[in-house]
Amino acid sequence: MAFRHYLSVAASAALVLAGASGAQAQQKQLSIATGGTGGVYYPLGGGFGNIIGKEIPGYTATAEVTGGSVDNLKLIGTGKADLAFVQVDAAWDAINGKDKFPTKLPVQALVVMYPNHMHVVTVDGTGIAKLEDLKGKRMSIGSPGSATEVFCRRVLEAAGIDADKDIKKERLGVAESVNAIKDKKVDAFCWVGGLPTAAVTDLAATPNTKIKLIDYAQLVDKMNAKYGPLYAAATIPKTTYSGMTDDNKNVTVWNIMAVNESMSEDLAYKLTKTMIEKREDLGRVHKEGLNIKAELQSKKRAGIPFHKGALKYYAEKGIKLD
Repeated sequence: MAFRHYLSVAASAALVLAGASGAQAQQKQLSIATGGTGGVYYPLGGGFGNIIGKEIPGYTATAEVTGGSVDNLKLIGTGKADLAFVQVDAAWDAINGKDKFPTKLPVQALVVMYPNHMHVVTVDGTGIAKLEDLKGKRMSIGSPGSATEVFCRRVLEAAGIDADKDIKKERLGVAESVNAIKDKKVDAFCWVGGLPTAAVTDLAATPNTKIKLIDYAQLVDKMNAKYGPLYAAATIPKTTYSGMTDDNKNVTVWNIMAVNESMSEDLAYKLTKTMIEKREDLGRVHKEGLNIKAELQSKKRAGIPFHKGALKYYAEKGIKLD
């Protein structure tokens, strides 16, 4: 009897293990295309991945370090990532096959997230007080594959500066740009991201360094006249980074969570629901998570069409997107 009992227990244990193994096999791993480690996309992507694992049965998700929005759109457009955080201006280019995108990509929006602020950053001692002072200076315009580079070029262009001729151009991510300005290898850099951005906070806190953000909000109408109504004048409050003495008058563009249009309606619905309804959890990862709000969802802010799964969620909640 004891031997039979042992066999019974062993068989039960085997079934339990097999069941666990089967459950693990059924878990689908999602890839979240984000950005560099010094920005906001990456920590928010990691936080959202953890939330997906808890809230959507059968799925886990991992944040991937990338060059930024341009790379992210190419990744989801070709099916090499499942979802991505991207800027609306880059997404609009992607669906229209413009600028960095030689062909149209099948991407759609799930959620309008929060606005990205374009920082034009320098420090005391560089002789830079306005955009025009950048001519002849060493400047990072953003890493290859980033929306920072696209946005930065458009800002400089509106100011009458040719990024390929008028500056000594570097193409660095925000963390690398901060290190370069600390080492006096560049005089200024562009960075587009949420507030605050960790790498810029680090620069502002560096001993014997006084950060300066250059105003350029006056250029927004010129930018929109050429590229469409994608940009808005905005302010980075002087309390955002230590050492700021005045509010910075700059330009913003919205961020969205985007996916391939081929994603199933059910998964797109669940991802939309999870991001909107778990925004407070995301806010514990980075405070920009709290700016992801149901009332900010609109077709105009999204810039590209919403996925049918997202539309289903918003319709159920009575959220008007016009």
